[in-house]
Amino acid sequence: MHGAQRFTLTRRRPLTWTTVLALPLALTLALLSCVTALALPASAASSSRASGAPAGRVVVIGVPGLQWDDLDSARTPNLWSLAGKGGTASLSTRTIPPEGLPVTCPVGGWLTVSAGQRAGSGGTSCTAPPTPVVASDGSATIPGWGALVAFQQSGSYQARIGLLGQTISAAGGKVAAIGPGAALAAADESGKIQKYATTADELGDLTPYTVVFAEAGEIAQAWDRGGETRRNAVAAADRTVGSVLAHIPEGATVLVAGLSDSGSAAHLHVAIATGPTGTGPTGSTGLSGAGGVTSPTGPTGSSLGAGDAAGGREPYRTRWLTATSTRQDALVTITDLTTTVTHVLGIATPEGVVGRPWQPGGDAPAGVAATLTRLADADLASQVLKEVREPFFIALVTVQLLFYGLAALVVRRHRRMLAAIQVVAVVSGAIPVSAFLAQLVPWWSLAHPMPALVGTILAIAGLIAGLAFAGPWRGHVLGPLTVAAGVSSLALLADVMSGSRLQVNAVMGYEPVTGGRFYGFGNMAFAVYSTGTILLLTGVAQTLIDRGLRRLALVVSLAYGLLAIFADGWPSWGADFGGVPSFVLGFAVFVLMLTGRRVSVVRLALIALAGAVLIGLIAVADWLRPADQRTHLGTFVQQLADGQGGSVVGRKLGAMLHTLGNLPLTLLSVVALAFLFLVLSRPSRWGASALSQAYGHAPALRAGLFGALTAALVGFLINDSGIAIPAMALTVAVPLTLAASVRALQLAPPTTPDRSSAPAGTMAPPAT
Repeated sequence: MHGAQRFTLTRRRPLTWTTVLALPLALTLALLSCVTALALPASAASSSRASGAPAGRVVVIGVPGLQWDDLDSARTPNLWSLAGKGGTASLSTRTIPPEGLPVTCPVGGWLTVSAGQRAGSGGTSCTAPPTPVVASDGSATIPGWGALVAFQQSGSYQARIGLLGQTISAAGGKVAAIGPGAALAAADESGKIQKYATTADELGDLTPYTVVFAEAGEIAQAWDRGGETRRNAVAAADRTVGSVLAHIPEGATVLVAGLSDSGSAAHLHVAIATGPTGTGPTGSTGLSGAGGVTSPTGPTGSSLGAGDAAGGREPYRTRWLTATSTRQDALVTITDLTTTVTHVLGIATPEGVVGRPWQPGGDAPAGVAATLTRLADADLASQVLKEVREPFFIALVTVQLLFYGLAALVVRRHRRMLAAIQVVAVVSGAIPVSAFLAQLVPWWSLAHPMPALVGTILAIAGLIAGLAFAGPWRGHVLGPLTVAAGVSSLALLADVMSGSRLQVNAVMGYEPVTGGRFYGFGNMAFAVYSTGTILLLTGVAQTLIDRGLRRLALVVSLAYGLLAIFADGWPSWGADFGGVPSFVLGFAVFVLMLTGRRVSVVRLALIALAGAVLIGLIAVADWLRPADQRTHLGTFVQQLADGQGGSVVGRKLGAMLHTLGNLPLTLLSVVALAFLFLVLSRPSRWGASALSQAYGHAPALRAGLFGALTAALVGFLINDSGIAIPAMALTVAVPLTLAASVRALQLAPPTTPDRSSAPAGTMAPPAT
């Protein structure tokens, strides 16, 4: 649209603020109705939980330090056999580590199983589990239990150690422990164990016990040792596992967990489940979809047997294990182990337990060897990611800074190089989404993973840039921007709707070893997604407006924008608590400026309130479901109800402020903003500033840019990733804005510096 007229929509009736806000509010009410309709029946069912005795038997065998590449058919025949009979997965064992040691200690692992929440033992190193004091009747107590309880209560997670043992005992079950580590998981809240033995042979027949916790601690005892020493320790642990298996009664569920690290490097570990899956506390299998609603297809679309759907006690089969805590096949967490025990027994999972039951997932490869190879590869990917992440971001920031410096010279002085700068700018703006798409290629398994990662990302970014310049849209100021932003938005939208697999072990995604997040939108992905969405709508709206379809431009923007926000917050997809308010605010700024409306403080406050209400309603509806079906949104509501909201918010705020110490990302954000406002927004030697000329050709760009920057700023303030959000948003927005500005300079005739810096066609800025 050209000319000096105000950029507004032609309409028969004035477009009021009430009209603009009506759609989000209507969506909010409809969303609340739908989610409540789904949640209330489940909640009502959960209130009728059986109050009788536990319905099954469980044996939990903890093998601290056990990794999938430890297993061998000759050296570990017992574990190899179990892996061939039941479900398998990688186990994320994140707990509260000792100060300065970012690994899970055996004590922390056992205590986390006991509490169903991250726990630890304090100190600066991993120490051996305390030896229980055994009474004459075979019961025992944990020495120093009070100090362990005090440590948990002094932290932000407020783990209630002893909760699992207490819950089983209160339901009429009998608990036994084999080994000092297992005693930590078996103890009740006073630190007492009903029955304790040092070996399985000493305990004898396991039939009288509802749950037996057994420790095979030989690998952890060979701390940080490799080679033959580790192999011998693994073989010894397998023999201990075999001695426990020899006493297990028929029909018992066996859960094997490598529930800690065994050295100074954190890894993914072994999770195996055999025997009945259990019926859960309501008489159903409890096999929930990603949204937590019981489904005959399970959480990943895998087909469940008729016995499962009917509430039978079908066994764990030779499939992947999964859980709604991760929504990923072949990936579960240590806190899921606690919930799995209560689920198999058919007793209520107590409040405060954050895990979800292990469930049969998708099909695993045929044969134990193929399964082990796949799972060991997942741990390899996580180890390689830890090695390449820091140098990747240093390289990214360095290259971006050099590029901004070169672009500043070209934009102001070297007109002949504009075409090359435009292409490089589009490639640069496509790099963030390419970092996620790179997960389609197993770069981590190559001999030189860092060059493989960089090469893969650049190749994909090059393909996106090729598409951006391939069609007739390349001549439009916003053409390449729209294509690159569209790929960023649509690729990540499709990813969260299909299981968030592109973000697992991605260099800008989440890392299963650290266990911060396993599904939905991570904060960096959100930054790329929200920025890409708003810039995509900028290009689409401008195209429609240029064709005289102003009303359609608003309708399309509202339709896709609200879908994108819905996908960001919906528990089954994005489950992004902090992203929705910032996305709503940024999108609203875009819509207001697009329609020429005043962006006032009052309106922004109302919009922010609407965004907070929206995510609050989603969280409450999620909370209405049974505890073992909630996402972290509903869990946060429960934490508020328990009086733990302050500690959670404080932890998030502290993490956000801590990110300002990330000098590369902070520097990248500052330089990108400086380039935008000190280079692109200032007059060049050809008269008007490059950004002003881009606004003249495409007035919607101003609305899109300010909307994207608003979402990034608010995201920075309310998310624990802090500076990473604007850094990634600017890495998308500024290069793509540069590409549009360069194209505007190419379309402008050469002129002299004294020419007016406000060319015809520039959009009048909205009143503020």
